[in-house]
Amino acid sequence: MSLASWRSPLAHALHRNRALVYARYLQLATVRADQRPANRTIVFRGFFNGTNQLQFVTDARNAKADQIEHCAWGEACWYFPKTREQFRLAGALLLVKADQTDPTLQKARQTAWQALSDAARTQFAWAHPGKPQADKDGFDVAAPDAMTPLPHFCLLLLDPQEVDHLELRGDPQNRWLHQYDGSGWSVQAINP
Repeated sequence: MSLASWRSPLAHALHRNRALVYARYLQLATVRADQRPANRTIVFRGFFNGTNQLQFVTDARNAKADQIEHCAWGEACWYFPKTREQFRLAGALLLVKADQTDPTLQKARQTAWQALSDAARTQFAWAHPGKPQADKDGFDVAAPDAMTPLPHFCLLLLDPQEVDHLELRGDPQNRWLHQYDGSGWSVQAINP
């Protein structure tokens, strides 16, 4: 699979904004089972095995995982403050859980777990997310094993089918629409 036309501008934005820790944070929008919108901030964890799929991690115990399984599609909005660029990436979502039967995806899930810091892994051992907080004991836990993911740890993949790239510099601003038609990517300059 060849890399998409939007990968180079995205790599450039990531590189130019690398000093900003929060430049790896983006928002992911989905639709809940009751048709209400859901939006959350997630952390970019790289690309999956040299593909155009973006990797994130999540906890199967939270509502986000249920919404993603229900929806199967989402749109991420990623803003880079230093270069004043926005990428909107719409596409299919795949939640890779502990029961995933594809060995490549299961290996990617394990690799994502191992790449986390001890502090990040420990958050997955905390009390059930989204439930009422009884006391602080649910957060005083030892770091889990660094090699084996906890059962509720999930890898989340976003496979973009359309990417809207907007540069907020210039007069007029620059904007491109990248679209995948099933066999390849096209790119077109569009009005900002």
